Amino acid sequence: MVNVVNAPSWTFQYVLVALVALFAGPGLSKLPEAQSFPLTLFGLTGFQTLRLIVEGTGLVALCLLSIRAFRQMPDNGRGFSFLRQLILPVTILFIVIVMDKALRIEGLSLVDRVGPIRYTLVYAAALMLIGLWITAAWLLHLDALHRFFLKPAQSTRRQEPGLRAEDTDEIDSEQENNETEAAANITTQSGQPGTLGRYKVLKELGRGSMGVVYLGKDPTIQRFVAIKTMQLDEIDDRDKLQEVKARFFREAESTGRLSHPNIVTIFDAGEEDDLGYIAMELLQGTTLKQWSRKPNLLPLEKVLSILATVAEAMDYAHQQGVVHRDIKPANIMLTTDEVVKIMDFGIAKITTSSKTQTDIVMGTPTYMSPEQIAGKKVDGRSDIFSLAVVMFELLTGRPPFTADNVSALLFAIAHTPHLSAKAIRSDLSPTIKAVLDRALHKDPVHRYRRAGEFAMELRSCLEGLAA
Repeated sequence: MVNVVNAPSWTFQYVLVALVALFAGPGLSKLPEAQSFPLTLFGLTGFQTLRLIVEGTGLVALCLLSIRAFRQMPDNGRGFSFLRQLILPVTILFIVIVMDKALRIEGLSLVDRVGPIRYTLVYAAALMLIGLWITAAWLLHLDALHRFFLKPAQSTRRQEPGLRAEDTDEIDSEQENNETEAAANITTQSGQPGTLGRYKVLKELGRGSMGVVYLGKDPTIQRFVAIKTMQLDEIDDRDKLQEVKARFFREAESTGRLSHPNIVTIFDAGEEDDLGYIAMELLQGTTLKQWSRKPNLLPLEKVLSILATVAEAMDYAHQQGVVHRDIKPANIMLTTDEVVKIMDFGIAKITTSSKTQTDIVMGTPTYMSPEQIAGKKVDGRSDIFSLAVVMFELLTGRPPFTADNVSALLFAIAHTPHLSAKAIRSDLSPTIKAVLDRALHKDPVHRYRRAGEFAMELRSCLEGLAA
């Protein structure tokens, strides 16, 4: 099970294990029973050996705890991102200092074997390298620490649109009162609208594929929402502009009809001064992008379970006539309650309605299907291909197609066979490889006909692992 690290509980565990590593060994070694401890190592006495074992166990536990925190701590671009980069070097520094203290008190015989001068040089070199590591991590992520102390209204995070944790917690009553007094359609000095439709705009969450994403609140039912905005006035021709607006709302309406526990819900769509907006469910969690690179890969069983759930939700949407067109790890979230949610369903097609270019290709290049690249009409099988690319990435830590530039990447997706997942990860079964290869077939005719079939095959692979 994947758990996003909870800061208070993690801090308590870390401090507790650190205290054990510092004081448990000396405390136990002073007990009368320790004098007769039967095990001796490296020429030490029984109680000295006991102290080293206890302190060593505590340090190993502390190291494992820090590795777990590093892997599961969300990279939110703020405080967690800063702490995530510092936890490992700080832990190693603590371990080196504690080990040096233990050796100088109880293990002088070991130091003598190495040689005092050589030991001192090695110890000093280790401290210097760790110090450089901590300094580099601090400086390279100083912007994340700076954003952590900024007020919410001043935040300029550039992350995937705001279905993220901690957003609603940062809003205080004074801010809400001030925003209640803001008149409709009045913008702030930073260009942020005061309201969009019936929603109060509280702050900017980020910028995504459509445009700016805001945290909003429905004053009628006191519900927080994520509001994605998009300019609809990029066309000078009035008739074409009206056509674009009609298409925007038509696509938003069809996507808003989706009602599935694993698809983010769209509540409303509207327009304010040629600024189209879509109000949708606000979530807390981590996207699969967090788990798409080594060493943060999820267990195989977890990957198959998540992907099967996504495929089942895709199948539901396809049956309603809605194709996602931009399936990728950043658009699939695992909430803090361990619920899988697909974000931005239909947003790619909605975004297309605001563009003036013809034959535009929408989607993220790495995850696009060959038919998307060719500009052909796409259906649910295109989403299946994209989900298979996500599957390959979650299993191996890299995408199945790579190239030096976008043009070469698009050519590879359309014409070059994909890499063998089993060649990268030898523990994959032939069944899983066969399922992945079929879903990645360049000809949609040879892929799964429906995402539901893909989901059934993934569930079957999952059952095979459990057998």
